Amino acid sequence: MTVRRSSSAAPAARTGACRAPDRPAAVGRAAVLVAAGLVLVLLVLVIVRLPWLGDLGMHAATVQRLRHSPLAPGNPLVDADTPSPYYSPWMLLLGTVARLSGLSVFVVLRLAAAAGLALLVTGVWRYVRTLSAHRAAPALALLSLLLLWGTTPLRWSGFLGLESLALTVSYPSTFTLGLAFHFWAWLTGVLRREAGWPAWLGPGALWAVILLCHQFSGVVATVGAAATVLAARRPGRAVWPGLGAGLLVGAGVLGAWPYYDFFALFGAGSGLEAVHRVLYEQPVARFWLVLPGVAALVARGRRERRDPLVVFFALGTAVVAAGWLSGHYSWGRALPAVLIPAQLAAALEVVGGVGKVGVGRRRLRAGWTVLPAGALLLGGWAQAGALGYVVPRGVLPAVVEDRYRVPWTGYHWITPWVRYGDVVMAEGRAARQVPAYGPYTVAPGYPDFFLPDEARRGAATGVYFAEGTPGAVRRGIEREYGVRWVVAGPGDPAGAGLRVVARGPEGEVLYAVP
Repeated sequence: MTVRRSSSAAPAARTGACRAPDRPAAVGRAAVLVAAGLVLVLLVLVIVRLPWLGDLGMHAATVQRLRHSPLAPGNPLVDADTPSPYYSPWMLLLGTVARLSGLSVFVVLRLAAAAGLALLVTGVWRYVRTLSAHRAAPALALLSLLLLWGTTPLRWSGFLGLESLALTVSYPSTFTLGLAFHFWAWLTGVLRREAGWPAWLGPGALWAVILLCHQFSGVVATVGAAATVLAARRPGRAVWPGLGAGLLVGAGVLGAWPYYDFFALFGAGSGLEAVHRVLYEQPVARFWLVLPGVAALVARGRRERRDPLVVFFALGTAVVAAGWLSGHYSWGRALPAVLIPAQLAAALEVVGGVGKVGVGRRRLRAGWTVLPAGALLLGGWAQAGALGYVVPRGVLPAVVEDRYRVPWTGYHWITPWVRYGDVVMAEGRAARQVPAYGPYTVAPGYPDFFLPDEARRGAATGVYFAEGTPGAVRRGIEREYGVRWVVAGPGDPAGAGLRVVARGPEGEVLYAVP
């Protein structure tokens, strides 16, 4: 009886030993899924609010032009017949939706934000599935992409930090990065199947669409695609004809796009360097929480020299470093090609050893779990200011409120008088927002490579708002550019001699030009 009891108890003990590590793993998976779900709920609530900082006015103006004139929209910001790189396939679709549905531009941008977020989440899920079969890997990868940055948030389109995404979720960059993740997953599948050259035509066309929709995110997508091809373990001879066929299809789509000359953008870098220099500043404060991912990449590289994330990171680092050394600071927009592989590697290293029960292995994995988990918590705290976009500011603790940036109020208050196509004299933030409602400005609020008289328009606007400019000079500028309205601060000399029509919530005044 004693022998019989011990023999029956032993399997139970062994079973319990095998199942013991499963409970912490299940709790960990549940915690990751809950955290990812809460972050997504936050972003959905942000979409409802649609806070306005940065370039939202440019994208709203682009949808406005395509809504009113889909075949010949002209310049999105000023009354001029010029092409624009903002007229992408995605924005054309949004303009068509606005035209056919009758929805307001800002409602359409909310729909665009929802579509872009869905595409990003599903794209991350698909791509991570090509790297790991673990059930928690996609959710943990999404958290890493949003939170593993630094303690000084960087808010810029094409960068997936939580605060940045909260402000840019409706931008074409979010939609384009979502496409990029799907593109990498598709390309990985084609390489693993060793498919013939016709299978490369679809990825080639998608690559072109990505480049047309957001050029900087298109560079990141291209770097990731190059890494995927270079890291292929056994690239057969059929890969190179297929790759060539895909590139030809992509180049054909780029060349055939009628709304702007894509290849002319290669000459636009000199006008973008100054504004992008900031991307190379404060690298430690902005990116230090991604260091666990760099360590994970080292571990992955030791196991597999041609690991796709390692190659991705190396190529992205080369592009960004070349931009710094050469003074082409706009190449800093390729920073996501450095960060994304490191962030994904951090997540995959955590889940990579689940099920290994060796004592040394378990301790090592415990370290890999604690380090990224701490970085995620610290990254979430650093970007807690995003909560201010969905809850009243007064509800936030003081330490969180200090991180919150108050959104712009907008210029909806001018719309009862200013009509679509009217020209408004404005500068600064007003020039970046007024075109969102349909009017034009004299000078564009954003750099415009395709506008030949951009410098002249900017100089005219500067003269108009300068103190001491004679009224006769202002009247001449108004006649030259067809100005019907002026937006200026109270007591601004630009409003001298003009009729006050309305006052905005921040004290600005709308003047009517006689």
